[in-house]
Amino acid sequence: MYESNGSKGYADQLNIETPEQVELQFPIAGIGSRFLAILTDSIIQGAALFFLFLGFALIVSAAPKIPGAAAALSDTGAKWFVAGVVLFYFLLYWGYYSLFEAFWNGQTPGKRLFKIRVIKDSGRQITLFEALARNLLRVIDMLPSFYLVGVISMLCNREQKRLGDLVAGTIVVHERSDEQPLMTHNSRTFTASLYPQPVEAAREPAGTLVPADGVARLDAADLNVIDTFFGRALDLDLDKRAEIAGRIANKMSAKMQVPLPEGIAPERVLESIAYAMRSQSRR
Repeated sequence: MYESNGSKGYADQLNIETPEQVELQFPIAGIGSRFLAILTDSIIQGAALFFLFLGFALIVSAAPKIPGAAAALSDTGAKWFVAGVVLFYFLLYWGYYSLFEAFWNGQTPGKRLFKIRVIKDSGRQITLFEALARNLLRVIDMLPSFYLVGVISMLCNREQKRLGDLVAGTIVVHERSDEQPLMTHNSRTFTASLYPQPVEAAREPAGTLVPADGVARLDAADLNVIDTFFGRALDLDLDKRAEIAGRIANKMSAKMQVPLPEGIAPERVLESIAYAMRSQSRR
């Protein structure tokens, strides 16, 4: 659900309600911040290409001119080198965005500099498939020049999606740099599918990972701790985020006097606990 939110300093905001009845709030990144991020990434790509072609020119100029059969072998090597340069250019142009966004928490260096990131419409982290899909459409968004098609597409929808975002089901949002207050049950919750889940666990409802008698030993302060973690999860380094989630899950496990489920990511356990506590309070 989209809504205006000027009080936070952002024109637009996307609200998503999770299965745990918790609301995610994402300030949508506009054309200005996305242009600056693309400009930064383009400068980085341009610098990489400059040094690539500089190295190519130095190798070609330093190569000896060998007559006869040796010259033919030298020509074959030069052709393979040119093919490698073309492949490198392809990977640099399309792979740069796709790989960074898939494996760097939805950010390229330009996006990280201007504190924006790509996420899925559901609020979760994008996968390599979504990253590839949105960036393969970049060649169309760039037409006829200066991302004119992409800008027109962004102006035609309130979530400011270019064609690549519409196809991949992604959206570009601002990071929340402001300090979050202690969260209540209406705070935003985010969990990313960063951990592989067993098939049996993935089929289980979120509230069945922890027993009800264990959840009954927790109180509102414990739920507040879980909500505060999820409220700040987007701003944490992935390793730090996993470490904190593990510590909180162990704390909840000790208080519930219930061991943590084996093979389940700590963030999923915390989601299950939050879901179960809210279900009990509604009943």
